[in-house]
Amino acid sequence: MKNKIHELYALEQLAGGNTCIHRLNPAVKLLAAVVFIITVISFDRYSFGRLVPYIFYPTVLMALSETPYAMLLKRFLIALPFCFFAGAANVVFDRNPAFAAGGIDVSYGVVSLFTVLFRVYLCVMSVLILVSVTPLSQIVHAMRRLRIPHVFIIVFEMTYRYIGVLLEEVYSMYTAYSLRSSNAKGIQMRDMGSFTGQLLVRSFDRADRVYNAMKCRGYALQNNVQETGKITGNDIIFFTVTCILCLAFRLINVNVLFAGIIGGII
Repeated sequence: MKNKIHELYALEQLAGGNTCIHRLNPAVKLLAAVVFIITVISFDRYSFGRLVPYIFYPTVLMALSETPYAMLLKRFLIALPFCFFAGAANVVFDRNPAFAAGGIDVSYGVVSLFTVLFRVYLCVMSVLILVSVTPLSQIVHAMRRLRIPHVFIIVFEMTYRYIGVLLEEVYSMYTAYSLRSSNAKGIQMRDMGSFTGQLLVRSFDRADRVYNAMKCRGYALQNNVQETGKITGNDIIFFTVTCILCLAFRLINVNVLFAGIIGGII
């Protein structure tokens, strides 16, 4: 569990880099990620081919920011089971053939399953890249500058920052439980209810003490808007290129265009 707590914040440690992506304005990177996600989710469930060109965003940003792909992929795999089971139902209920591959009919349900998986992959990777190239404090300040509702910012900031505190409470409670039940492997089902209840009570108490300590140190959300840096030419170029490519891939079927070019050459 200690390793899990370390892995939770290992991705943010990459935000201290000094590449061209790291030096971009946080608000610009946040807006670019939002534009990318909105255009990706705007496609219907059968548009797998239309989504393929959007791989440019995570590929280029990981290359320019020197972000290790294995670390991001490991965190994406956490979300994979949820999106898989969400799309697996389409395979069962949508059996109409879409096309044939090698003499085997591929149904629309299979196409929609792969579309859901790929869409989730693109969205999750864009968020992970944003966190890996931008410190959380800068992301929060950028959200405040963009006038995002304060309640959403509080939930986002506290959930990310103090989920490690919750895991430490679980670790200490589990250690105490193991010392009192040396013969048991893990938490017994009969003790699960009381364990969860005690964790809830301890979490409320710890959260109250943490929040009071933050207020004593001057934490005031309404008046804590800080400058995120001036917009430079590189910021404008990055945001403009991202928006143009995202909108172009949304409005133009690149696959059909590319196939027509290849067909004309042949």
